[in-house]
Parts: sequence; structure tokens; C-alpha cells
Amino acid sequence: METICYKLGMGQLLVEGGKLDENLERAARMVKRASEAGCSIVVLPECLDLGWTHPSARELAAPIPGRQSEALRAAAEEAGIHVVAGITERDGVRIYNTALLISPRGEIILKHRKINILGIAQDLYSVGDRLGVVETPLGTLAVTICADNFPNSLVFAHSLARMGAQVILSPSAWAVDADHDNTREPYGGMWKEAYTTIARLYDVTVVGVSNVGWITGGPWKGRKCIGCSMAVGSGGLIAEASYGEDAEELVVVPITATPHTARGTSIAGMLREKGYTGP
Repeated sequence: METICYKLGMGQLLVEGGKLDENLERAARMVKRASEAGCSIVVLPECLDLGWTHPSARELAAPIPGRQSEALRAAAEEAGIHVVAGITERDGVRIYNTALLISPRGEIILKHRKINILGIAQDLYSVGDRLGVVETPLGTLAVTICADNFPNSLVFAHSLARMGAQVILSPSAWAVDADHDNTREPYGGMWKEAYTTIARLYDVTVVGVSNVGWITGGPWKGRKCIGCSMAVGSGGLIAEASYGEDAEELVVVPITATPHTARGTSIAGMLREKGYTGP
């Protein structure tokens, strides 16, 4: 295996609850913008089609393939880049908080259903039941979603790294109270802690991309999503996007996917050398 270098776009996108057409159009424009900026892949937020926990998911969630996934597949193919995007997926009577990895040819090459569902969202979203990685020209990639990377739930990231992931990509929806003061309480410390733990232990890159905008429905109605999307490598923070409910932007991040030197049972020894004492 060789070291692979490329540009990744953190597509910090405005998401408006229940406004399916507008959100998909915004996502397509961000994909095009990332391609024009020289990115080989762009990561978009969680539930970008309808908004995280927005009640419209009960009516508008679609199967895969379906309206949402087809719009994103078309955007990826037209722009000629990889796309990671979170959408709401209907599967029979169940709704999943799902993220797709789409190839530049418009093929869905990896699907992840969020596992670590917050208690307030469990009446809407079902729990995912598997993890996966996929080998691509950009290295071995994995997808998680937001709370899958909580500091107390890093078992998922540990597993993906042991499965060979070199880059973990995480559509997210990072929300705070309406009156949150970022100068007094800077957002993002929890994610930096979790991402840095995995990045340092396994020499991987972890990227989380949040939406921006007000939450207009569901259990957290009245809160705001504030971006602060970030990329963390084994050496620490690589890039961080702006804070704010109106901070829609594309941040271009240099990514270096390095070969893993330890595999299988040899990983335990590598982790011990780095001071890890967990299972």
C-alpha cells in the first residue's frame, strides 16, 4: 500500500427542516463547488434532506434507491467526485438515519445506518446493525454518523480502524441552545477529544461535517446547528470550519491516507505501545 494524498471538502451546509427540494438543491451546488475547488471527495451533513429529527421524515423519508439518494448520485456523477451525505431512509415501516458514500460514477459503494441513536430520537429512527469499510482510490474509507463517535462510544471507530479504515467520514448535526455564547463556551471540545483519540491510536484521519441553521421541528426545536466541522489527523487538528447558524461554507482539507503497519492480532501490541489499556 502507498500513501495517498488528495483534497477533501467539508461541505458545511444550510439545512432547513422539511424543505426537501431546497436542501437537495443546496447539496448539489455544494458538490459542484467542491469539485471546482479540486476536491476528490466532499462530506455533507447528517439528514441533509429533511433535517435531523424533523417530523417530516415520517412522510418524506424515501427508500434507497429513491428520490434523495438519486439526487445525490446524480450530483456525484455530474461533478465527478466522491460524495458522503446523510439522508433519512425508509425501509418498510422503519426509518433510518443513514449516510451514503457515492463514487464519482454515481454508484453507492457504502451505506451506514446510525447506531448510537440519542434517546430523544429513538421514536423516529431505528438503530443500525452493521459497520463497513470500502477500498477506494482515496484509500480505505469508513462512514459513521455524529453520535456514533461520542467519546463513550468509540467502540465503533475502534472496530472500523481495525477493519482497515484509513479515513473515517462522519456526517453530523451539531446543535446548541439558541442563546449559546461561543466566546464563553467554545464548541467542539468533545469531538476533538474523541477524534484525536482514534486518530492518534490508529494513524487515521477523522472528519466530521455538521450542517448550520435553526432546528424548526422535533424534540430540539428552537436550538441551532452551528457548523464547526473539523478534520483531525494523528498529529492533531487539521482544519476547522466556522461557528454559527449562518456559517455555510466549503473548507478544503489536505488528506493523507497512510498505510497501516499493524493488522489483525498485531494491532493489540501497537495499541499497548501507545499507552492504550482498553479491550
